[in-house]
Amino acid sequence: MYTDATVIPHLMALLSRSRYTQEYICQIFSHCCKGPDHQTILFNHGAVQNIAHLLTSLSYKVRMQALKCFSVLAFENPQVSMTLVNVLVDGELLPQIFVKMLQRDKPIEMQLTSAKCLTYMCRAGAIRTDDNCIVLKTLPCLVRMCSKERLLEERVEGAETLAYLIEPDVELQRIASITDHLIAMLADYFKYPSSVSAITDIKRLDHDLKHAHELRQAAFKLYASLGANDEDIRKKIIETENMMDRIVTGLSESSVKVRLAAVRCLHSLSRSVQQLRTSFQDHAVWKPLMKVLQNAPDEILVVASSMLCNLLLEFSPSKEPILESGAVELLCGLTQSKNPALRVNGIWALMNMAFQAEQKIKADILRSLSTEQLFRLLSDSDLNVLMKTLGLLRNLLSTRPHIDKIMSTHGKQIMQAVTLILEGEHNIEVKEQTLCILANIADGTTAKDLIMTNDDILQKIKYYMGHSHVKLQLAAMFCISNLIWNEEEGSQERQDKLRDMGIVDILHKLSQSPDSNLCDKAKMALQQYLA
Repeated sequence: MYTDATVIPHLMALLSRSRYTQEYICQIFSHCCKGPDHQTILFNHGAVQNIAHLLTSLSYKVRMQALKCFSVLAFENPQVSMTLVNVLVDGELLPQIFVKMLQRDKPIEMQLTSAKCLTYMCRAGAIRTDDNCIVLKTLPCLVRMCSKERLLEERVEGAETLAYLIEPDVELQRIASITDHLIAMLADYFKYPSSVSAITDIKRLDHDLKHAHELRQAAFKLYASLGANDEDIRKKIIETENMMDRIVTGLSESSVKVRLAAVRCLHSLSRSVQQLRTSFQDHAVWKPLMKVLQNAPDEILVVASSMLCNLLLEFSPSKEPILESGAVELLCGLTQSKNPALRVNGIWALMNMAFQAEQKIKADILRSLSTEQLFRLLSDSDLNVLMKTLGLLRNLLSTRPHIDKIMSTHGKQIMQAVTLILEGEHNIEVKEQTLCILANIADGTTAKDLIMTNDDILQKIKYYMGHSHVKLQLAAMFCISNLIWNEEEGSQERQDKLRDMGIVDILHKLSQSPDSNLCDKAKMALQQYLA
């Protein structure tokens, strides 16, 4: 259909033949449109203009197929969606026509499909999330689709579309959560199939079984969207009957899609400090999660490892048992993945793990990761990987005994890495993190010498003190302050060496800086020289 350039124009020309050609050609377009390339081809051949007037056809089937066509064309497509907003049909704008089609007196199929069209246009940025047609029409219509009165298929479609609509918007999440007891309504999605003895109709049982997976998947997806940002909503979800047990069971479902949706739901709920300390601990969520992380497909691994990052924060009670169950090796393995999202999550989780950790954990991380891998991550093309690796280094190099210990064994390589980054083409944030790592090294007792005996690094610190960006000047100032602190052994020699390099002159200059923070830091440093 798309490889022969004559097919689509020919079908467009046939649209006006009869209501049957209209119905079937729209059906062909919506079934054969798979992804952005196909959307663009149909759009460029005038699909929007040719199909729009069919929405007012006398034939229900034609209207319905035209509507389906628009839902497929608008999905994740800003170009099509922006065009649809301004299309007029008999003096009415398309969004207004869609709103009329989702009213309660219309067939359910029409309500659902027009709600999808408006949802997709909203997600593509063509309709604002606070527009009345979304808040007062589309969202309530989709919540209605989740109710017990609807067929199982309709409940699945309604919940999945609603999850997609509210996913990025806190306000819509709050409105949805208080509409028609939605959170409690979704708990019913887990009650299929009902007890077998009550169902004498085998066909009905088959139908229920087939949809049981889809219902659970849809419920998990919608809970994940509802709980994405708001603490009160998360609390409501978790307090819904047996919800944590259901999610934990969902982690070991045979269906990959249900497992993925359950992990997404847990990930959303794991953003709550309160829940990490209570429900997540009570249900030992980390156990099934660690199981999920063994040999899962990439799409599940990405979400599960992202959730692991939250469970490894220092205030999470799950941190200890996760460490004991071999998480270090697992995460170090993820940092070698070809998938950048997995590399980011692996290194991010290690960074969280290293924060205020004991020396033993830090040593385990360094040993399992290996210096070679650390270097590879520091030269990773993905900026997120680089930033999180620098964050990991910074967390490893904190508290003096740890700094000295790590630098005594890995000092040469770490200094090499720092030099490379400060010399490379990197953005302000990367350079700032790297200078903060140097400031940590400068805070060590013996580690200081690795900076003081490295003229190249000292020149770089001097250069960044005079940089045009205040963040970098401040970070370089921290390095200097830690090196010249009076109460520490050898401070006089360090001060003298830095004075000879012209550091004191720069400090005088910075003490006149319009930036109050920088000015204060420079004055404090100068006092060390006067003391």
